[in-house]
Amino acid sequence: MQLAVLLLAAYLIGSIPFAVVVSRLFGMADPRSYGSGNPGATNVLRSGNKLAAVLTLVGDAFKGWLAVWLADTLAPSFGLGPIAAPAAGLTAFLGHLFPVFLGFKGGKGVATAAGVLIGAKGLLGLAVLGVWLGVAVALRYSSLAALCAALAAPALAYFFGLDTSWVVAIAVMSALLLWRHTDNIRRLIAGQESRIGSKKK
Repeated sequence: MQLAVLLLAAYLIGSIPFAVVVSRLFGMADPRSYGSGNPGATNVLRSGNKLAAVLTLVGDAFKGWLAVWLADTLAPSFGLGPIAAPAAGLTAFLGHLFPVFLGFKGGKGVATAAGVLIGAKGLLGLAVLGVWLGVAVALRYSSLAALCAALAAPALAYFFGLDTSWVVAIAVMSALLLWRHTDNIRRLIAGQESRIGSKKK
């Protein structure tokens, strides 16, 4: 029962749609109405409001970190084992992908996954972020950077010595990230993918 309560809290935290919340606070259009239609930081950036995009990025990452932190903090008093934190992180990630507040149609989860990784181990999060930044700066494709980071994450989790439950949870997140980027992969192959900073259409 305690694990179920914890996972429900993690899911609701992950479901908070910061792209929509921040856009409304700034008096901007709903990010689902332009660009890729994705409620995430990269699409908010297409509005031209960099501050809104940064706040969205930070909010989405924070909720992933918060879910893991809560699990780590509450697990001992709840009598839960080491599986609680990776399960909570994965559930928060699923909350972002399938948020109850947006009719279960959410973002792609890159920032939230990054927050989960930082919560799991700071060095792991920084290493995966380094992969993302390297590809993003060099090629200016957010989707390609996310794909490379997703592929690297499970291997880096194993390299940094995280336990099996974490490696499995991160592998599942990576597989879901790849699945959520199916259309981006097609556009990358066709040379039609938009670059970071391109304006909304």
